[in-house]
Amino acid sequence: MGTVVLTMKASVIEMFLVLLVTGIHSNKETTKKIKRLKFNVPQINCDVKAGKIINPEFIVKCPAGCQDPKYHVYGTDVYASYSSVCGAAVHSGVLDNSGGKILVRKVAGQSGYKGSYSNGVQSLSLPRWRESFIVSESKPQKGVTYPSALTYSSSKSPAAKAGETTKAYERPSVPGTTPQPVTLTQVVAVTTADASHTTLPKPSPFAASTASSPRPQPAGHRSREMGLWSTPTYTSSQNRPGANPGFVPKEELSTQSLEPVSLGDPNCKVDLSFLIDGSSSIGKRRFRIQKQFLADVAQALDIGPVGPLMGVVQYGDNPATHFNLRTHTNSRDLKTAIEKISQRGGLANAGRAISFVTKNFFSKANGNRGGPPNVAVVLVDGWPTDKVEEASRLARESGINIFFIAIEGAVENEKQYVLEPNFVNKAVCRTNGFYSFHVQSWFGLHKTLQPLVKRVCDAERLACSKTCLNSADVGFVIDGSSSVGTGNFRTVLQFVANLSREFEISDTDTRVGAVQYTYEQRLEFGFDRYSSKADVLGALKRVGYWSGGTSTGAAIHYALEQLFKKSKPNKRKLMILITDGRSYDDVRIPALAAHLKGVITYAVGVAWAAQEELEVIATHPARDHSFFVDDFDNLYQYVPRIIQNICTEFNSQPRN
Repeated sequence: MGTVVLTMKASVIEMFLVLLVTGIHSNKETTKKIKRLKFNVPQINCDVKAGKIINPEFIVKCPAGCQDPKYHVYGTDVYASYSSVCGAAVHSGVLDNSGGKILVRKVAGQSGYKGSYSNGVQSLSLPRWRESFIVSESKPQKGVTYPSALTYSSSKSPAAKAGETTKAYERPSVPGTTPQPVTLTQVVAVTTADASHTTLPKPSPFAASTASSPRPQPAGHRSREMGLWSTPTYTSSQNRPGANPGFVPKEELSTQSLEPVSLGDPNCKVDLSFLIDGSSSIGKRRFRIQKQFLADVAQALDIGPVGPLMGVVQYGDNPATHFNLRTHTNSRDLKTAIEKISQRGGLANAGRAISFVTKNFFSKANGNRGGPPNVAVVLVDGWPTDKVEEASRLARESGINIFFIAIEGAVENEKQYVLEPNFVNKAVCRTNGFYSFHVQSWFGLHKTLQPLVKRVCDAERLACSKTCLNSADVGFVIDGSSSVGTGNFRTVLQFVANLSREFEISDTDTRVGAVQYTYEQRLEFGFDRYSSKADVLGALKRVGYWSGGTSTGAAIHYALEQLFKKSKPNKRKLMILITDGRSYDDVRIPALAAHLKGVITYAVGVAWAAQEELEVIATHPARDHSFFVDDFDNLYQYVPRIIQNICTEFNSQPRN
């Protein structure tokens, strides 16, 4: 019996040793696999900008062809995060145009970025930007773990288009439903997302009755209820233990009804975002007044797919979208959704909210239609707790019409606490009173309803809808003389096409026309001929080479009469003249006539063009409007610079 027991014990020990060895071998194999996975480098496209990637440091693989000038780069050595990652790598010399792996590290924003030409890439200058990055060879540093899948600031990852591998997981299925796949990249993005990029969770049904501890407020920040100074309170749903501020629930479904629903007012086609103040200073009663005002606006606007669309963002410490432009497409559903909004509390960081709306709200994914004007209406109780000027400038330059409604502004003894004096005029699109409302009391807010609705629907006066790329009549005056030659003429047409691609072309946005000249002149097509970018590019391909002499002065006069005379009054008039030699006639009088008629003239000279003649033709200052290229093949390098100068000049116009 004892022998049997000993034999059994030996067998058990032997089995244990076998399992142990097998486990060790398995762990070694697993470790090897993990090591192999660790070196998977994500691939990105040439057009991916550093600012779209959340990771502070990462290694990526760039494809070939990123030297193309359409991938814009800003800065030298240290690049603004608005730059193409791979374009910056080529500019810095870390990569050539064949692509490869690079190490990218985010650094602080700079007060200025200087453009330069390096390694076949022309980088541009930029006054300042919020974030920078540097690129180096892809040598991993010891102790640093690099991500094998990048986290992007938007839900649609550009890496997916580049073929980046992301493993798909499935949520546990509910009986009667189909499981929805979720990529690993999306999981990372949700768990690491900043609170400023979240969608508000539904309010707790017990929020109104459950009190929580107050949060400290900065000196001089008002907290009022019924006109009294009081301690701010917060709902239990905001501060309860275990609450996840980064949770992104599904958006509430619109209520359904059998009643006929309006398609909206076609005379007020606008994409509208309301930025409502959810800070602690506003108090519960005033927050309810604000919601009632929003509901009244929704009713007055007659929301619908052929009319205005409206979304709401609430801001406190951080902004969050309650619903976007596509969530509710009629006034009834919108009013119901507004009623369910709960107050967030916190500070009144309106500047941060404006930046959030500029970057996130007016996107195609959120229902932005592209054609209608974009309008953001900011309501603020008293004054913001951060600065709004810079955020508003970037919003305006993005084509967003900023309106401000300031309620119960600072009285004399409170002005010392206002972080940014005269903040309303620093924010709005024009300082002529059209874009701003100063309301003495929350109880008088309803009086602004009709004036506001009338103004946001007045598309002709929404000045910030006009950007440097969508509000011009651009006339190209092209030298077709014998010295150009057939091959070079096609290169010039490609240069014209590259410039045209940068503009938003339609019958209501930028329009394009073209004149070719030798001794004589020919209208290739006028401003009213083509109303899409594809049609303009197709027309340029069909332009035939003429050949002859070079009468540039006569060509300018012809363009003024046959092209710009038919320009719309509300359009900026831009003439871009390309020539390869000295004119046979005088250019001074026609050039002066163009300047007096408000035509902004850019003169581009190639090869044998006379520099002094280009400066006479160009609008003052000539250094910003005249360009000389030594060879036709180098014309493409000047596309970004010309576009930047056009936009810089547009954005420097006074706002009053």
